[in-house]
Amino acid sequence: MPAAVITRPSRTAKAGAGAAPRRRTRVLALSEARWAAAALALFLLALPLQLTGAPGWAWGPLYALVYAAGGWEPALSGLRELREKVLDVDLLMIVAALGAASIGQVMDGALLIVIFATSGALEALATARTQDAVRGLLDLAPATATRVVAGGEESVATEDLMVGDVVRIRPGERVGADGRVLDGASEIDQATITGEPLPVAKEPGDEVFAGTLNGTGTLRIAVERDASDSVIARIVAMTEEASRTKAPTQLFIEKVEQRYSLGMVAATLAVFLVPLTFGEDVTGSLLRAMTFMIVASPCAVVLATMPPLLSAMANAGRHGVLVKSAVVMERLGQADRVALDKTGTLTEGAPRVTAVRPLPGTGTTEDSLLASAAAAEHPSEHPLARAVVNAAQERGAELSTAEDFSSAPGTGVVATVDGHRIAVGSPSRLLREVPASAAAPAAAVVGELEDDGCTAVVVLRDEVPVGVLGIADRIRRDATETVASLARLTGSSPMLLTGDNPRAAGRLAAEAGITDVRAGLLPQDKADAVREWEQAGHKVLVLGDGVNDAPALAAAHTGIAMGRAGSDLALETADAVVIRDELTTVPTVVALSRAARRLVVQNLVIAGVFISALVVWDLVGHLPLPLGVLGHEGSTVIVGLNGLRLLRDSAWQRAARQGGEPAPAASRPTVAAA
Repeated sequence: MPAAVITRPSRTAKAGAGAAPRRRTRVLALSEARWAAAALALFLLALPLQLTGAPGWAWGPLYALVYAAGGWEPALSGLRELREKVLDVDLLMIVAALGAASIGQVMDGALLIVIFATSGALEALATARTQDAVRGLLDLAPATATRVVAGGEESVATEDLMVGDVVRIRPGERVGADGRVLDGASEIDQATITGEPLPVAKEPGDEVFAGTLNGTGTLRIAVERDASDSVIARIVAMTEEASRTKAPTQLFIEKVEQRYSLGMVAATLAVFLVPLTFGEDVTGSLLRAMTFMIVASPCAVVLATMPPLLSAMANAGRHGVLVKSAVVMERLGQADRVALDKTGTLTEGAPRVTAVRPLPGTGTTEDSLLASAAAAEHPSEHPLARAVVNAAQERGAELSTAEDFSSAPGTGVVATVDGHRIAVGSPSRLLREVPASAAAPAAAVVGELEDDGCTAVVVLRDEVPVGVLGIADRIRRDATETVASLARLTGSSPMLLTGDNPRAAGRLAAEAGITDVRAGLLPQDKADAVREWEQAGHKVLVLGDGVNDAPALAAAHTGIAMGRAGSDLALETADAVVIRDELTTVPTVVALSRAARRLVVQNLVIAGVFISALVVWDLVGHLPLPLGVLGHEGSTVIVGLNGLRLLRDSAWQRAARQGGEPAPAASRPTVAAA
């Protein structure tokens, strides 16, 4: 028969399927959380009674209830695993706790029960919340759509749409299916799919995606994919699949536990049975064996890991980085490659006017050009219009009232401002109605701005071009510093993954100091790029913020989401969240993770020395039980206090210095389009 295999089954696997779709799981809705809370409450009732000298009948039953509440689920699961010749480490912890209780160390065993029950509850909650967020992504697609039929229209469920159906999308509605525009013109906000910061003009023949938001025009589209095969549905499927198939990463200490615990069981049995063969009485052998189990118990080994990692998590949380688990805290320091999203991660995620270019000979200044354009754009709700108005207001311009305002999707706006007819919009549309001699200077400026990665907007006054505005998503102030720090920490330049166009991506990459750029990517392309590195043996850290980043975040060794503007799915899928949107905290938390890992190793050495000394004393000589308990508890306290060093602000400051040293200057970026 095959030998027994010792494993530590994932608590998430034990957690079940989690909450129902499209509903956020509450903590106490999980049985793991309810039992852990009950065990903790009972422990907190029993402990002060014991410490204040109350009789055993007062606190003994409470401790017994702690064992029952926190231990029955892992014990039952462990026994089931044992039938399959698999030795569950959680079951060994229950046995160790019962062994401690059998020789009077009831409180020690109860504390061990509480620690493991709480850990299991936190893992079950994290799993359920992630599943809720993934399923909730389907809410982006509308429940119904307007299907065009002979003689009129009808409202149908989007899941009933079939390939070839024709659907009408009105202004402000979400697109109900992947398809292609038959007629009409509008702008579509498809940031959820591609991450592009600006709405994209759509005309007959252009592709549209389910879940994206229509602008001011009306479109008729032909459905080209079933609802189950839409891009948004594939994002859900890819995220779930990546979360399931990601190789389970264990804490370093768990790898030690798997071998240590099996050895401890065999050694305890030997300590009990061998003396019996030489004539020692059963009571003496049992006492020696129980003393051995106490001093060899991995309590100090367990605490060697958790206090440093939990302290690092708490410290990171105080400085705006939410790390979701101790496993994540350990993994952050292992990253040797970094992949970054563009829009909303390295950039601010909102379009801004970056260039104001009045044309020579028109008598127009920068301020007057911007003021006229802003006055005409003021009634519009388009994101580009808001960018122009905000830029004029930042310059202190007083905007005139626009009259006879009108807008055309994909073209721009027209209004009367101070007696002049002002048109603001697409160069390709507005300049083709202008004589070539007048359009040429504006077209040259448009080309320059577009080469720089900007969206160009031309301004006409009384049908004569007077200037061009450049609009782009502005890089964060701390982006360049963060990229340099991550390059130094990992030893390689980060990679930029974006759905934006190659020119805009290349401009941003050059400004941020990134040399490896992949542009025009859909969500599955981003996940594939991450998997390429993972399959090559690298541990990839992905930093993103949008729905379109979720598959890459799930596929990565570790994922971090930008919290302020991040989508719910990205926040739930990611392993950590930058709450304050301060990019420089990312290399700092990576350096803090590495400091925590060093403390874990220190603690393991300390725990190993204590356990070895006490075990040798018990086996070779005669270790009094009180002295064994004192040595065991003393080692536990020492490693615990050592790990708490990372709670201090000085630990964060030291990590910031380690993560903030400058990296060598980057060369010109290489841009690859999908």
